[in-house]
Amino acid sequence: MSIKVLVIDDSALMRKLLVELINRSTDVEAVGSAPDAITAREMIKTLNPDVLTLDVQMPKMDGIEFLERLMRLRPMPVVMVSAYTAAGSETALRALELGAFDFIGKPRAESAQSTEDYAQELLEKIRAAHGASLRRVVPPPRPVAPPLVPAMTTARTAGRPAAVGDRIVFVGASTGGTEAIKHFLSGLPENCPPVLVVQHMPETFTASFAKRLDSLCPPRVIEAQGGERIESGTVYIAPGHSHLQIRRAGNGYVTEILATPPVNRHRPSVDVLFDSAALLGRQALGVILTGMGKDGAQGLLRMRQAGARTFGQDEASCVVYGMPREAALVGAVEEVASLDEMARRVLASLGRSVA
Repeated sequence: MSIKVLVIDDSALMRKLLVELINRSTDVEAVGSAPDAITAREMIKTLNPDVLTLDVQMPKMDGIEFLERLMRLRPMPVVMVSAYTAAGSETALRALELGAFDFIGKPRAESAQSTEDYAQELLEKIRAAHGASLRRVVPPPRPVAPPLVPAMTTARTAGRPAAVGDRIVFVGASTGGTEAIKHFLSGLPENCPPVLVVQHMPETFTASFAKRLDSLCPPRVIEAQGGERIESGTVYIAPGHSHLQIRRAGNGYVTEILATPPVNRHRPSVDVLFDSAALLGRQALGVILTGMGKDGAQGLLRMRQAGARTFGQDEASCVVYGMPREAALVGAVEEVASLDEMARRVLASLGRSVA
């Protein structure tokens, strides 16, 4: 049986295009399209779709207000379709907080991404949304107080450059990762070891993502530009247009940005980050969180083989148990933890290592 999709967008041209792209598939069918949330509300009742694609900016009721009401009254999988703008990215991130499954940018004529590639990505997200459990929207954990990790707070001070031999945390995520990363970072103290993060995300979204995390989480969070000195108390988010890796510089480390071809169809790729982390051996610690596909599995395996501690998010707390599952299957995951427990388990590991 086909996955039934209702397309909601105020642009007639966009509705027509999205319906056409969806209907290219044999297992997904666009059963209708609505120009606004009011019309969509009635169509949901009559068509009973499995998944919605939802525009962010619409007349009568914007996508965020509609999503908030929908998730309260009739929770269902929603893929947000957002413009590649700063305003669009901020709103899409808010939608994920409210329980949207994932987001995708609107197709652009000037984009290097072909129509076929866009259709494939859209359909993958719709299929994954249909197959995933609806995420339980919960507040992030309270930050861990520094006294709970005395070994870290006495040995590491916020803003100190990481030296060779210091511990560094590497995190990879995809679908569901924006909220999972926020949840994880909210459990870290302000003076945590450096954290480098790859989240699969369009390039116009990562700056907003970093800014939002910086306002919500104890550590400082920035979008990496390349050449930044790796310091404690700082989280470095890979920009959406390039790979992120760590490079040794003298007695410390710096970030390095690479505009090389995609790896596992992604740029940034988790495998690229984890491969650079493997060179640090036991000083690195890897965390793989919720996401579709297998990006990061082999890189995490190489980290573990080099002596790094490695953690994978458990199936029950994942939006999509794809990347952590693939990593576990190849033997890359040393320890499995729920999202609620991940920060505590990572800190405990770091505390034991530096005690």
